[in-house]
Amino acid sequence: MRLSRRTLLATTTAAMAVSAAPAQAAAAPPTAAPGRGRRPATGFERLAADGYALLDGQRVGVVTNPTGITRDARHIVDVMHADDRVELTAVFGPEHGFRGTAQAGGSEGRHDDPATGLPVYDTYLKSGQPLADIFTASGVDTVVFDIQDVGARFYTYIWTLYDCMEAARLAGKRFVVLDRPNPVTGRAALGPVLHKEFATFVGREPISQAHGMTVAELALLFNAEFLTAPVPLETVRMKGWKRSDFYDTTGLPWVPPSPNMPTPETALVYSGTCLFEGTNLSEGRGTTRPFELLGAEGVDGGWAAAANGLGLAGVHFREAYFAPTFSKFQGRTVGGVQLHVHDREAFDPVRTGIGLLITARRVWSGFAWRPDHWIDRLTGSTLVRTMIDAGADTDEVVGGWQRELAAFRRTRRDYLLYR
Repeated sequence: MRLSRRTLLATTTAAMAVSAAPAQAAAAPPTAAPGRGRRPATGFERLAADGYALLDGQRVGVVTNPTGITRDARHIVDVMHADDRVELTAVFGPEHGFRGTAQAGGSEGRHDDPATGLPVYDTYLKSGQPLADIFTASGVDTVVFDIQDVGARFYTYIWTLYDCMEAARLAGKRFVVLDRPNPVTGRAALGPVLHKEFATFVGREPISQAHGMTVAELALLFNAEFLTAPVPLETVRMKGWKRSDFYDTTGLPWVPPSPNMPTPETALVYSGTCLFEGTNLSEGRGTTRPFELLGAEGVDGGWAAAANGLGLAGVHFREAYFAPTFSKFQGRTVGGVQLHVHDREAFDPVRTGIGLLITARRVWSGFAWRPDHWIDRLTGSTLVRTMIDAGADTDEVVGGWQRELAAFRRTRRDYLLYR
């Protein structure tokens, strides 16, 4: 740890207690959603309820995508642009773009937003000084981040957060994070921890595969543990969210953060089944149930039977056949499994992903890792691949990362904002 949390908050986020706290006082108390319990207020809701006091006198740029919306499904950029109390002067778009027009591995490029006329700058695959130069050229004083995460280390928006924080530091900008729920709860960190030599845009720093944190919590962690030096950071916390809350309890509309994350149920399995991107099997891209459908040509019902035989908690596996419309096996019918999570409280997505890899390898002679060993980038080391190749079972593979996971969990505790 470079800085203690206490020192970090005292030196770089002192204004948080002064500027963000009034938003809590001004925000209306969460109301009950029929059959859904509490309705937490997002960071943006609290910022707006306080009249954008945290941004007063600042030229503001927002890093966001289609998930940056209000409870009534208006985009925060449109809301802020129409409000004289905030001087919004730029937008920064990540992978898939600000308005979400690009597929995986794409962005919208530099353009002016037709709806607002605001300049939109492309941040995708930019980091360090080149990204700092974009912030400088935009003329903003404060960079605001508001993007819905899904709770997995290899979901790139948290590394957009990381890169933008580092670039804001280099450019001498303030950085404000508006918090949103972790849709799969913040109860636990799960899975292997990244080794630094395997760092890429699907994992810059050593956090666990399912981190169990919100973006504001991650920002505090990044600032204290991983950035070259801390950025002037402030967070606007949610009000009324609990770590045990799944997304459908929040009353918030779900906007797919990326084209292959259509529902909160996708997010629930994603931190485990995305590992199939590192194999020659389809991870369900090009279907209506990406990451819930997995398969390949030549796979039959034996895989579902083998997976069910593992007795994994909270999930059943159904023999399934599908024809992806794009990506692997485009237009060809493949066999495989569909995951059906029947007890999401008990379900462990990472253990499930490991069990599925092991059984796929055992029942299908055509199984292969991607030649570039992308699986090592996804899992964060060679451990998973080499143990599975050596014939380890699910418990043995999961046991292989427990010491590193325990250490990350201890570090993580210092940055948790919610109970």
